[in-house]
Amino acid sequence: MTSLLAYITWDVAPEIVKIGPLTLRWYGLLFMSGFVLGTFVLSHIYRSERVSPQWVDVITIYMLVGTIVGARLGHCLFYDPGYYLAHPLDILKIWEGGLASHGATLGILLAVWLFSRNNKFDYLWTLDRIVIVVALGGALIRLGNLFNSEIFGHETTVPWAFKFVRDTEHLVNGVAVPRHPTQIYESLFCVFLLVLLYLMWNRTKEKTPRGQLFGLFVVLLFTFRFLVEFLKEDQSDFESGMVLNMGQILSIPLIFMGLWVLLRAGKWPNNPFGFAPEIWKQELPPSKPKKWSNQSNPFLHP
Repeated sequence: MTSLLAYITWDVAPEIVKIGPLTLRWYGLLFMSGFVLGTFVLSHIYRSERVSPQWVDVITIYMLVGTIVGARLGHCLFYDPGYYLAHPLDILKIWEGGLASHGATLGILLAVWLFSRNNKFDYLWTLDRIVIVVALGGALIRLGNLFNSEIFGHETTVPWAFKFVRDTEHLVNGVAVPRHPTQIYESLFCVFLLVLLYLMWNRTKEKTPRGQLFGLFVVLLFTFRFLVEFLKEDQSDFESGMVLNMGQILSIPLIFMGLWVLLRAGKWPNNPFGFAPEIWKQELPPSKPKKWSNQSNPFLHP
């Protein structure tokens, strides 16, 4: 009985179904589910703030491209630059695996900036809302890592340890051993961020201090990422012997960036809450004017 409680045996196939050359995998399904479910969440947020939900489809395209391209380039350049610079065409072989969350973060920041510039949204206003969706996507992607039996932790004796029997690269004396299920740790933390950020937004909505949700998200997510890396196996051979691994090194500048934004949240005198184009106002009853609005700016809410 004791041995049954010592760990959980994880022997789930990463493939759901295979039809000819096509394979549906849990990771791909969960990855795309984040975008699909995210459109419903973001539509609700935009409707609540009198912003046309038609923008959700537009920003979702930007986010999809930014996430995939950023995550792929991040993996290639952060974790194995020598190989991919020598074989640049292999960067396109995304089906072989290899996505990095820090690269995805940079890709999302660039994608949201392009969306905001092209459609006259305030950049931080957009980021404050999109991080709620990103937290949801992060939770699902880490579950995808669990189904792939990848990105797990060191050996452990905790009763919730997982034995990843399908992993053959981290055997000890030829057998799989119980390890920290760090994918679940990170997924649950993303769920916590999702709830926290949504509740904070729901309390203030259009009067959410500009940059508050984005800054808090970045600080909490990458602080947790920095700490949980101490429990993880190295992702690449070059990390062996390093005091801090690549994931921790990349997290540090993002934490400082988040702190800077968080400390300045709502402190821009002429733009404390951010803005979005309200082209939907013909379809809704008029709202009360906001004292802080600058009537000379056509992109601020009336």
